[in-house]
Amino acid sequence: MKEGIHPDYYQATVTCNCGNTFVTGSTKKEIHVEICSKCHPFYTGQQKSAQARGRIDRFNKKYGINQ
Repeated sequence: MKEGIHPDYYQATVTCNCGNTFVTGSTKKEIHVEICSKCHPFYTGQQKSAQARGRIDRFNKKYGINQ
């Protein structure tokens, strides 16, 4: 490998808006994110499935599909 062309690699601290922090490797020393796996609705199980159910019911009613 050539010398001097690769960026420096750090142990970066990632900080979320919710206050969660974790360490990963990066070319930056600190990273700030808006959402992480601790506060994302998909990972916390707080998805809004009621909206999807409403759309499914409207589709079935529109096309006369009985379940």
